[in-house]
Amino acid sequence: MTRSGHPRLVSELRIIPLTVRDEIRRGQSITATILSALRRQNLSLVPGDILVVKHKIISKAEGCTVALTSVRPSAATRAWARRHGLDARVTELARQQSKRIVRRKNRVLITETRHGFVCANSGVDVSNVDGGRHAVLLPDDPDRSAARLHRDIRKHLRLSVPVIISDSFGRPWREGLTEVAIGVAGMKPLHDYRGRRDPHGYPLHSSIEAVADELACAAGLVCGKLAGVPACVIRGFAYHSGRGNAKQLIRPAKNDLFR
Repeated sequence: MTRSGHPRLVSELRIIPLTVRDEIRRGQSITATILSALRRQNLSLVPGDILVVKHKIISKAEGCTVALTSVRPSAATRAWARRHGLDARVTELARQQSKRIVRRKNRVLITETRHGFVCANSGVDVSNVDGGRHAVLLPDDPDRSAARLHRDIRKHLRLSVPVIISDSFGRPWREGLTEVAIGVAGMKPLHDYRGRRDPHGYPLHSSIEAVADELACAAGLVCGKLAGVPACVIRGFAYHSGRGNAKQLIRPAKNDLFR
């Protein structure tokens, strides 16, 4: 931050992809996987770096996968899936992983997960797993997963590197997917500018920037669906260090005009 209280301008932002050669297995150390990728690419983390990791490798390592042959859809789920040409097993998993059904229409199932995320199919996904035999679920506690990775990297490297775990969500009134932060550790996920003045002297009343989501989106430019890049390092962003988590990004129901 500058002395005036305005955020320091970013002169350059780098997004460095980290490639992982082999499929992630249950019980595998994501910390060891990330450190190995850094060594293989002759990279070192430096103060100020931020690590963004796609949730799928976290979920796989934590065993958050389900064999679709083990899923027994209800009669109602089978009927709805058959009517819309969907896999009833995936729909059933989405229902089981939800806290409530927000909307079900035109082949789309929007749910609120027990984490508090509102997304399609409770985040249940079959892509980039094993060709359709298993579905991957969201981590049980993405903030805890981020905190563990943050702590382990600090232990190995003696360096505090914020960690963001991301997933792809759709958005109301907008086409396409973007990344969001579902787990955060080592940084504040929101920058609150309320009470400050813009360069013209106008006082800001409601400006709160979701920087963790913005960083997740930036990472999505290199961690594409088909890129084989499950993590990246963001370098050059002036984040606010401190305790933070992705739960802070979820708008309370009392402040939500659409619930």
